[in-house]
Amino acid sequence: MVYRTLVTVILAVHFATLAYIVFGGLFAVRWPRLFWPHLFAAAWGFAVVAVPLNCPLTWAESWARQRAGEGPLTKGFVDRYIEGVLYPERYTNLLRVLAAVVVFGSWAWTFARWRAKRAAKRAAAGA
Repeated sequence: MVYRTLVTVILAVHFATLAYIVFGGLFAVRWPRLFWPHLFAAAWGFAVVAVPLNCPLTWAESWARQRAGEGPLTKGFVDRYIEGVLYPERYTNLLRVLAAVVVFGSWAWTFARWRAKRAAKRAAAGA
């Protein structure tokens, strides 16, 4: 029972991490210091997609499932819980592009706000 609960917690953390990778840059618009943690998370997300890396959360889920008496995972998190479940598999590349647009767009928005605030401070100091 403990391992089944652990699997559930790991899945919740995995979903939250994926949501943060895609939408976390929007938090940086309001709180610019969150840009750097989001940059790290987005780089990790890109690496997992671009290079066949094993996510530690997927490894932990597989480990907990085996301890709970289930077999090891044969697919990654996105392949198992997102692709073909939340959207048809044929839209994977489109959604990857849309996620990248959201990430880079949020970074551009954050940078524009940072520059505007900086310019406003300079104008106030010069006045």
